[in-house]
Amino acid sequence: MTHYARFKTALSGFALTTVLAVSAPLAAQAAGVTDQDILNDAKTPKDVVTYGMGTQGQRFSPLTALNVDTVKNLHAAWSFSFGGEKQRGQEAQPVVRDGVMYVTASYSRLFAIDVKTGDELWQYDARLPEGIMPCCDVINRGAVLYGDKVYFGTLDAKVVALDAKTGKVIWKKAAGEFKDGYSMTAAPLIVKGKVITGVSGGEFGVVGKVEARDAETGELLWSRPTVEGHMGELNGKPSTMTGKLNATWPGDMWKYGGAATWLGGTYDPETDSLFFGTGQPAPWNSHLRPGDNLYSSSTLAINPDTGEIKWHLQTTPHDGWDFDGVNEFISFDLKKDGKVIKAGAKADRNGFFFVADRTNGTLLSATPFVNKITWAKGFDMKTGRPQYVEESRPGNPADVKEGEKGKAVNNCPSFLGGKNWMPMAYSPDTDLFYVPANEWCMEIWNENTTYKKGAAYLGAGFTIKPAYDDYIGVLRAIDPKSGKIVWEAKNKAPLWGGVLTTAGNLVFTGTPEGYLKAFNAKTGEEVWKFNTGSGVVGSPITWEGDDGAQYVAVLSGWGGAVPLWGGEVAKAVKDINQGGSVWVFKLSPS
Repeated sequence: MTHYARFKTALSGFALTTVLAVSAPLAAQAAGVTDQDILNDAKTPKDVVTYGMGTQGQRFSPLTALNVDTVKNLHAAWSFSFGGEKQRGQEAQPVVRDGVMYVTASYSRLFAIDVKTGDELWQYDARLPEGIMPCCDVINRGAVLYGDKVYFGTLDAKVVALDAKTGKVIWKKAAGEFKDGYSMTAAPLIVKGKVITGVSGGEFGVVGKVEARDAETGELLWSRPTVEGHMGELNGKPSTMTGKLNATWPGDMWKYGGAATWLGGTYDPETDSLFFGTGQPAPWNSHLRPGDNLYSSSTLAINPDTGEIKWHLQTTPHDGWDFDGVNEFISFDLKKDGKVIKAGAKADRNGFFFVADRTNGTLLSATPFVNKITWAKGFDMKTGRPQYVEESRPGNPADVKEGEKGKAVNNCPSFLGGKNWMPMAYSPDTDLFYVPANEWCMEIWNENTTYKKGAAYLGAGFTIKPAYDDYIGVLRAIDPKSGKIVWEAKNKAPLWGGVLTTAGNLVFTGTPEGYLKAFNAKTGEEVWKFNTGSGVVGSPITWEGDDGAQYVAVLSGWGGAVPLWGGEVAKAVKDINQGGSVWVFKLSPS
């Protein structure tokens, strides 16, 4: 079976039944979320209104009631089922405001839930058309709040604004044509009254982009393509070209260049910059597109007012392994050698942990955070470029007989990455990053391919294998000053969920085996766990309720890219039960 056939087979099982939205009055009327509420989200423990628990994406809570001593008293308060047969791939992070939780689920659904009782207040189900083409399961990663509205994206590439009290649609806008391969899975970002979104679909040769819309009307304010050679848009008129035409792309390859912005972005108010990562160039076969292929596999700093690119950091130039560069760029203050640098960090799919000056993109360090990396020896800090191991690049199919695949190579990490989509966390208390990593390798080869609108555009095949017999997933605490791993906690199955850290010296993350776990943030000692009944691939949050209790919430529901793309790894986790629910845990006030 060809790779494309396997890809289509994986999608064929998706049930795309459309459901009418339903609504019911809220128990309490939510107060409007302001720009200041969003900017202060990381410091206001009574609510969570942003994806990342703050625009910088640190996923750190200042709450201390729940700590290494009291976590033993954390208990389940309620669980809410998303219902029906749509029990798969629950990767969302909930948001909470004024006693109401807003949480997205697979197949582009959104629920409003009373946080005291777990009762449903309303439910919105997107009317998904036949023929949507999600790359990596029917997931959604979350919604955000602003004013009296809740915003999220859908699998048919729509940005939707709903009335937070009723679930009624206020506006709905298309970010791309789903028949061409566009979709949307990331949570939006709200900055200065704008809804900022990216797009998914890089495996189909779409052109990645970042867009800003008026939060009240949905009107497009600006659009910035992330492939060099395309024109941007500002206030309904062409603005500037991204980069230079054919500077790093041969011929017409830029027209279908990928670089999807499928994970969404972060925002740093100190530098007034959006930070968006971009996906792999298309197709995967790098021999078809010699050059750096800007701005794929990069982090971009973007002006939120105009959409202009301030700087870029390309972490895998001329990507030939589907390493992307889409992972979240988290702003933090780097305290080193008696200085404080406005920095940012990301743990890349290519296996390196990067720290850069967030004011100008200057690379400060690039250190491995997984044990096995074969595609590069390291990074040249003078040039900021990788030191490639050329024999680890898949061979050119043009060098063999027509119809045959190119030379296969064994490469680490696998294309699913040293870290994939699952967000890491940063604690200003410990000054450590907590990275959900995976140790796996792949055999990968190139194939000839041509672009066809709406079809998979890969030009490669692969098989993924664990790097070690006893574990794949490993939660690692990393010191950004040195890049050294301070502690690690291994897990048999891959880690595929986000991380939360708190001022109570705790780190939370989930496992495919169903556990939500808590670790001592300084030592890595496991101090608490709870089995939710299905794999945890969502991102946990914590907040303080009106009753003074501290709460923790996480979604449960195995799915995502691993069972679809994981090769031998997928076989190893095939018996994990799917699910669809959100769990809320409570530490009662003393």
